Amino acid sequence: MPIIHRDVKSPNILLDEYYTAKIADFGASRLVPIDQTQISTLVQGTLGYLDPEYFQTSQLTEKSDVYSFGVVLAELMTCRKPLTNTKSDEEKSLATFFVVALKENRLFQIMDPRVLREGSLEQIRVVGELVKRCLKLQGGERPTMKEVAMELEGLRKLSKHPWTEQEVEEEEIGLMCEQTSDLYPDLSTGEYTGPQSSGSTPLIYPVHGPR
Repeated sequence: MPIIHRDVKSPNILLDEYYTAKIADFGASRLVPIDQTQISTLVQGTLGYLDPEYFQTSQLTEKSDVYSFGVVLAELMTCRKPLTNTKSDEEKSLATFFVVALKENRLFQIMDPRVLREGSLEQIRVVGELVKRCLKLQGGERPTMKEVAMELEGLRKLSKHPWTEQEVEEEEIGLMCEQTSDLYPDLSTGEYTGPQSSGSTPLIYPVHGPR
């Protein structure tokens, strides 16, 4: 019987000593009968990660977790919080900010500099498009979690091959990093981490710490 977590967020994703992800806190989860694709329930979750379709209709589906995971991926790529106190409505929600940036072809401008250094630009483009699909407002337009996992695993395996091509020179990546380093002054103080757990590390790293 499928389980819908209902509160997928970075503080609930822990890494063990082998960097294997573990999902925590199933207190809000619901079992979904095999013969049903959705269930009606009181809306529960964390703002910033909450599926807008579920929020508006109270209809919970497996795609609700996909939306929340898309926000987690956007966090990892940008090192931004899911919600921020800014004057611009567009930038308050990371999900909205990320999707708008992709539409305006500004993906690399919003990336955390460390992400630009660690992965090829083609990989970043592919993951960015995957995040965009996860954040579709209509659940039916989002991929399944299995499809998301398969795509990410395919990228991980590809990155291990020595013939994987880098599309730009290191100098260009360095320039991109310089251009993005001062974009978000609201992240210049403090850390954004999930709760500690014995034998596990939180998924989100300190803003200015090592990756």
